[in-house]
Amino acid sequence: MKPEDLERLVALRMPFGKYEGTLIADLPGPYLNWFAREGFPQGEIGRLLAIMHEIDHNGLSYLLEPLRRTAGITTHS
Repeated sequence: MKPEDLERLVALRMPFGKYEGTLIADLPGPYLNWFAREGFPQGEIGRLLAIMHEIDHNGLSYLLEPLRRTAGITTHS
């Protein structure tokens, strides 16, 4: 994982599926858990979903708050 990956979590929106348009950082835990069980997609989106799953699973989502403020995102979408 690279530091810029964390920045991408608060900037990139889910490009498909039930939560299309939702910031990766705002995806619900059960949705991330589903990907962990069924398999993450290929490429950058899959890598970022796996990172977000680990962050969420370990209760570390609060660590993204400073990045949200830097990006000008103060509310969950």
